[in-house]
Amino acid sequence: MRFLTFLLLVAGIAASQDKAKAPARPGLTLTTAAFEDGGVIPAKYTQADASPVSPKLEWTNVPPNTVSFVLYMHDPDVALQRKTDDMLHWLMLNIPGDARSLAEGVPVGTQPSDGAVQLKNGGGVIGYRGPGAPAAGPYHHYTFELFALDTKLDLGPDATRAEVMKAIDGHILGKGVLVGRFHR
Repeated sequence: MRFLTFLLLVAGIAASQDKAKAPARPGLTLTTAAFEDGGVIPAKYTQADASPVSPKLEWTNVPPNTVSFVLYMHDPDVALQRKTDDMLHWLMLNIPGDARSLAEGVPVGTQPSDGAVQLKNGGGVIGYRGPGAPAAGPYHHYTFELFALDTKLDLGPDATRAEVMKAIDGHILGKGVLVGRFHR
């Protein structure tokens, strides 16, 4: 019996050492050439511009078996000031799993032709809403979160943020985050 216990112990140690030798897979990475992570978002992407456009977003290190992505942009600093939910600036679901970027200037008020679905932002308009923090006060942080999912969501353009967050629960393969700052 002691010999069997010894063999199991040795086998367990050997297996754990083999796993330790395997290189760690980097996590999903979300980037933009428009600004550095943690940097200031240029005016053309904000409400300081009369017609703000969404920045081009790119991602790498996509987890295997990714079926779709959800992009979620929000301003958590609004919640700190108003004691309410943060401000939703952009929510897009069912971005195809083989996509590795979103072009600059995704049209507002329409749905992409690739099957992705844009939802209403905090201003009640479908699509991107640029940052609009007031000039008085500190910079606001605008968080872009990209979720890699193992499924396509069965939700339409009238879905709420809460419904999307509930639907992705248990289906997240990876998450990339990018933060930009802005105030007028």
